[in-house]
Amino acid sequence: MKIELLAPARDYETAIDAINHGADAVYIGAPRFGARQAAGNSVEDIARLTEYAHLFGVKVYVTLNTIVYDDEIADVESLIAELYNVGVDALIVQDMGILRMNIPPIALHASTQMDNCTAEKVDFLYRAGLKQIVLARELGIEEITAIHKAVPGARLEAFVHGALCVSYSGRCYASQHCFARSANRGACAQFCRLAFDLVDADGKVVVKDKHLLSLKDMNRSAALEQMLDAGVVSFKIEGRLKENSYVKNVTAYYRSRLDEIFARRPEYVRSSHGVTRPQFVPSPAKSFNRGFTNYFLFGRGEDIASFDTPKSLGEQMGEIKMVKKNYIVVAGGSTFANGDGACFIDDDGHLQGFRINRVEGDRLFPQTMPEVVKGTLLYRNFSNEFEREVSRSSSPRKLRLTLSFTSTVDGFALTAIDESGVEAMLEVQSEKALARTPQRVNLLGQLSKWGNTPFEVTDVKVLFDEDYFIPSSLVADMRRSVCEMLLEKHRTEYVREERSPLPDGLLLSEKSLDYTANVANLLSREFYASCGVQDISPAFELTPPAGVPLMYCKHCIKYSLGWCSRSGARMPFKEPLSLVVGDGRRFRLQFDCKKCMMKVVAE
Repeated sequence: MKIELLAPARDYETAIDAINHGADAVYIGAPRFGARQAAGNSVEDIARLTEYAHLFGVKVYVTLNTIVYDDEIADVESLIAELYNVGVDALIVQDMGILRMNIPPIALHASTQMDNCTAEKVDFLYRAGLKQIVLARELGIEEITAIHKAVPGARLEAFVHGALCVSYSGRCYASQHCFARSANRGACAQFCRLAFDLVDADGKVVVKDKHLLSLKDMNRSAALEQMLDAGVVSFKIEGRLKENSYVKNVTAYYRSRLDEIFARRPEYVRSSHGVTRPQFVPSPAKSFNRGFTNYFLFGRGEDIASFDTPKSLGEQMGEIKMVKKNYIVVAGGSTFANGDGACFIDDDGHLQGFRINRVEGDRLFPQTMPEVVKGTLLYRNFSNEFEREVSRSSSPRKLRLTLSFTSTVDGFALTAIDESGVEAMLEVQSEKALARTPQRVNLLGQLSKWGNTPFEVTDVKVLFDEDYFIPSSLVADMRRSVCEMLLEKHRTEYVREERSPLPDGLLLSEKSLDYTANVANLLSREFYASCGVQDISPAFELTPPAGVPLMYCKHCIKYSLGWCSRSGARMPFKEPLSLVVGDGRRFRLQFDCKKCMMKVVAE
C-alpha cells in the first residue's frame, strides 16, 4: 500500500524545501480561495513547483477550501482551469458547488473544513467523486478504523502534527461574528487564542485571564503505525503559515519515523521516489510548539489545553536552582547556547521570555535579567544553534540511477534506469580502438558524474569484452543526452488521477441542512437539492442566525478543570458558565455531555 507524507508550503521555496526533506506530497495555496488568505501563490510559481515535484512522483495539491459566493463562481472556474493546465494533481475543496462548475476533470479532495466525522459523510463524498478525504482532527483511532472498514475505497487523510483548531473545522463562526473575518473564507482572526475570564451564572469569576480555548499542538509521531493499521494513507502536517525551518524540521522528522516503520512493514511503501539527506538531526520540540498532544486519538484523558499561553513554549530544559544578580543556574542536564531564547510561566500564569547573552556551563547570563524565582521550569523556545543548522541549504533530492555501458556492432550504448522505473537508452556510432592503458577506472568515473542533476548513480556496469579507448568527451555527451531523455520522460509520462463524473441518483440521508453546511452559492444549493435535500439554510456568512453556537468543540473546559459530569464530579459553581473577553463581550458555554461536546454561544 502506498503511503503519503503530506507537507505544508507557504510558498514555492518552502514547497521545494519540503520535497527535499522527504515529502511525498505538498499542499499550497492558490492566489485566492484558500483557507489561509496570507498564504496565496501565483499560478506561475505553482507551475514551477509541479515540474520539480513530478520528477520524484511528488504530488501537488492546491487548497481551494473556502466557501464561494455567487459573484466569484466565474473566477473560481477560470482559476481551476489554470491550475489543471499547469499540472496540479488535486484541489482540496470545501464548497460542493465546485462539483457543478464548468471545470476540467481535476481530482478533488474533501477538506477537513467539510467536517468529515462519520462513515456516512465519507461514503457520500467518496460516491460524489472525492477519492481522498481529510478526516476531522477530533476522531479517535477506533473511529478511523470504522470509517476505513465502512468505506475501504476512500483514501483517508489525517493530520499528525501542528496547530489545532479548538472547534470542529468548518463549524467555527466566532471570527466572523466578532470581527467580520470568516474562517470559512480564509480570514480567521484566531478568536480561540484570546484570553478570557470564566464566570458563573452569579457573575463570580471562576478563572481569570486565561486562554481557555487555546490548545496544545498535535504530535502523533508515536502513533503512526497504529494510524497506518487503522487505514490512514496520507499523513498531513499542518502549517501553511509556518516558516521554512519549521517545515524542513517537521517533514524530515516524520519522514524518518515513517521510513523506520516501512523497513519493518514491507506492505507499506512510500508513494514517491528519491533520497533525501537532511543536514541536521530533526527534532519537532525545537520548532514552534505550544506543548504536544495526540488529541483524542486514544480517547479523552490527556491534557490537551494550553491555558497559560497561546505562544510557543518550545522544549523543556530544566529547573532553575539558583538566581543571582546577573545570571541564572539551571539544573536538568540540557545545554543552552549563546543567543538562545528562553521562557517560563510566571507566578501569575503568564508567559515571560528572555534572550540568553552568554552561557558558562549551567550558568545563563540573560541579556536582560528576568523576574524569576528558584524552582521555576525553564523552556527554550529558540535554539540559535539548531536554527543555524536548519537554515543551511540541504542536499537536493536525488533519484537513484543504475547505468549499463555496452558495446554495439558499430559503437556504444548507454542505458539508464532510475528508481521510479523510468528508462532511457542511447546508442552512438564510434570507432572502437583498443586502449593502450586500462580505461575502466576512468570510464566509471566519467559515467558517475551527474553533478547538478536530479540523479545520482548507485551502480554502473561496464560490459565490454575488450578494453576500448573511448574519448571522455563522447562519454560526457552520452551522459548529458541520456539525462535529458530521462527528464523528458518524467515530464511526458507522469500520470495524474482524474475525477470521476458525478453519478446520477446520488442521495444524502439528511433532508435538512442548517447554517453549518456552509452553503454560500446557488450551485451548492443546486447540488444538495439534487441529492434530495429539501430545506437548505444559507451560510452563516450570508445570513447569521441569532442565538446559535459559534463553535462546536470536543475540548471541554469543565473536563479540563476537573468538573466532568460524566465522571460524577460536581462543579462548585452555578451554571451556565460564560467566557468574557477583554472588551466585555460574553459567550455562554453549553455542554452536550451525551455527545461529549462543548458549544460556545454569543450572549
